[in-house]
Amino acid sequence: MPDSRQNDAKTAAREAIDELPDDASWDDVMYRLYVRQKIEAGLRDVANGDTLTAAEVRKRLGLSNEG
Repeated sequence: MPDSRQNDAKTAAREAIDELPDDASWDDVMYRLYVRQKIEAGLRDVANGDTLTAAEVRKRLGLSNEG
């Protein structure tokens, strides 16, 4: 039996596809699902406290803290 995460993913995929226009291409479908997955992964990271400050990102990229 599938776990609830799989059911949630299927439901979210259906909702994302249903929001597309009737003339959507396969590329449109794949892009919409990809973006949805990335957004949900980011929201999970935030909920789990797995984030970086802007200063930490700038430091990792070797950028100055100005601006």
